[in-house]
Amino acid sequence: MKETWRWFGPDDPVSLQDIAQAGASGVVTSLHHLSAGVIWSEKEISNRKKEILKSKENIEVDLQWAVVESLPVSEDIKRQSGDWRNHIKNFCLSMENLAAAGIYTICYNFMPILDWTRTELASKLPNGGTCMRFDLIDFVVFDVFLLKRNGALKDYSKGLQVSAKKRFENMSKKQKENLTSNIVSGLPGAAEKFSLGDVKNHLKKYENISEKILRKNLIDFLREVTPIAQDLGVRLCCHPDDPPFSLLGLPRIMSTESDYRIIMDEIPIQANGITLCSGSLGVRKDNDITGMMSRLGDRVHFLHLRNVKRETDNIPNSFYEAEHLNGSTDMVSLISAILKEENRRRKHGREDWSIPFRPDHGQNILDDLQRYSKPGYPAIGRLKGLAELRGISTALSKQFEDKE
Repeated sequence: MKETWRWFGPDDPVSLQDIAQAGASGVVTSLHHLSAGVIWSEKEISNRKKEILKSKENIEVDLQWAVVESLPVSEDIKRQSGDWRNHIKNFCLSMENLAAAGIYTICYNFMPILDWTRTELASKLPNGGTCMRFDLIDFVVFDVFLLKRNGALKDYSKGLQVSAKKRFENMSKKQKENLTSNIVSGLPGAAEKFSLGDVKNHLKKYENISEKILRKNLIDFLREVTPIAQDLGVRLCCHPDDPPFSLLGLPRIMSTESDYRIIMDEIPIQANGITLCSGSLGVRKDNDITGMMSRLGDRVHFLHLRNVKRETDNIPNSFYEAEHLNGSTDMVSLISAILKEENRRRKHGREDWSIPFRPDHGQNILDDLQRYSKPGYPAIGRLKGLAELRGISTALSKQFEDKE
C-alpha cells in the first residue's frame, strides 16, 4: 500500500514538511485554482510539481505527485448542457498533459452540485477534539426551512419534519447562518464556493435529470474519455457519493456496489476504475466494503481509508467522522482484503500492484485545534490515522511474506 497525503497547495496550513515528517511518500493534490472544464496546461502542472519538490522553507523533501484529486467534471458534463462537449475534450487534453508529466492516477466524482455535505465542520467530541458530522435533522432544517426547496417535505417522514420544525424554531440567527455556510461551502480547496442562491439556481438546472439520465451521462462521458486514458496508461477512479444517498432531491448514482458494477460492466477496460472510499460507502450499512474490495478489487486504483460512525442503520441517517479504527467499518478486515488484492496483482506482474491510499479526513486533536486547517484535513488527526493504518498493514503483510 503506497502511503499518500492530500495537500491543497502552498496555502495549505499543513505543509509539505509536515507530510514528509508523517512518512508519506506521495502527494494527492489538484489545481484547485482552475475551474471545472478548463484545460490543465503543461505549465500549470509543471508549476505544481515544482512546488511539491520544495517546502515553504525551501528545504528539499522526498515527495512526488502520486494522485490527482480531483480533475473536476463540470456540471455541464453531468447535465449534458451548455459547453459539455468542449469540456470533455478539455478533460482529455488535461489527461494527456498529466500523463506527459508522469502522473497516471486521476480521481474524479460525478456528484451533482456539492462534492460532499456535512452539517457541522467542528462537532465537539467527548475528549475535547472535534470532527465533521452530518446531522439528518439539521439537514432537514436547511432543506425545508432555510433553502425552502419545492417538494422537500415529501422526502422526509412526519417524525423528521416535526423534529426539524422544533429545532428550527429554537435556532438562533447565527446558528442558521452557520448551518447554511457548512452545507453550501462546497469541496475544501475548490475554485467555487456556493451561496444559497447559487444552490437554488443549480437545483433548478437538475429538475429534469433523474438517476437514469445522470447514469447515462456518466457512461457517455466514460465512453469518450476512458479509451484515451487506457492508451495513455492513465487510471481513472470514480469517488463514491458522499453521503451515499439522495440530498436536495438530486440523483445519486455512485452509492452502492451495484452502482459501481453497472459502470464497470458498461466500460469493461482497466482504465475505468474505482476510488474505494471506506468513509463515504461506510455510511450505508448495506454496503459490504470488505466484500466490495474483494469482488471489485481488480479495478480499485485509489483508496480513501477513513471511518464514520453511523448513528442509526436507516437510509438516510446521521453520522460523524470517527477515529480510523473505531467506526462502523471493520478496517482490519478491509486492509486484509486490500493486501490480498495487491498480492494477486504482484503475482500477475501488474505494475500497479501497490495501491495508493491516503488517511482520509481526521479528527482535530491536540495542536490541530489551533491550526485551522481545511475542514476534515488536520495534521495530527490524519497523522494518527496514518500511523494506525500503517500498523495494521505492516502486521498483516507478514502473512504474505511468509508464503513467498
